[in-house]
Order: sequence, then C-alpha cells, then structure tokens
Amino acid sequence: MSLDAPQTDSYERGKALSEQVNPGMEDALRARYDALVPGLAHTVVDVAYGQFYARGTVDEKTRLLSTIAALTAMGGQTKPQLKVNIASARAVGASREEISEIIFQMTLYGGFPAMINALNAALEVFEAEESA
Repeated sequence: MSLDAPQTDSYERGKALSEQVNPGMEDALRARYDALVPGLAHTVVDVAYGQFYARGTVDEKTRLLSTIAALTAMGGQTKPQLKVNIASARAVGASREEISEIIFQMTLYGGFPAMINALNAALEVFEAEESA
C-alpha cells in the first residue's frame, strides 16, 4: 500500500488481514463490546488492522513482534492482548524462540516482572497450540 493512498478501503484491507492473523476477531469483539460501544469492532478492524498493520512498509511478522515487545514492556495488565498478538505472530511465521527472545529483551525496558508475565502468556499460547 502506498502511504499516500486514501484510507477509503482501509476497512477491507483490515478485514482481510485480521481474518488472516486472527480469524473471527471482529465477530468476537462485536459480540462482547458493541452493546456498550457500538461500532467498536469495525473501528478496531479499520484503524488497527487497515490503517496500521496493513500499511505494507513493514511485514506482519515484524509488526507483531514489535507489538509483543510494547505490550510486554507495558506490564501484566496487557495479558489478554499479548496472548492475541502472540497467536497472531505465530500465524504469520514467528517462531516460539523469536517471540521468547523479544519478550526476554523487554526485561531491560519493562523489568523482570513484566518479562515473566509475558513469558507466562506465551507459554499459555504455546500450550494451546499443542493441544489443538
């Protein structure tokens, strides 16, 4: 995507990408939150996936590893989002070792507790993969 391209098709790009890396996410968000915040699911797909993740300058794996790093450094309150992004990173080819190394690196920025919490989230995702 050209960075100068109009954002009129950002929802369509976001929908395609979100279904690739996190199938059913929009429906799950809609079912959980749209009664409280109508349109939230559409906005997440349009903005987060269509306008940010689908920009094309950086591949999906790099973006997701960057997201994992940021969520790790932010600390334990991000566990649900961390698990979603770890699973999405796995869906686009990130290895367990790459994810674990990125999480470990964040010890320098978020501290040991944040790193341990993120590794625990990663282990939950990895264990779910094994049982699937």
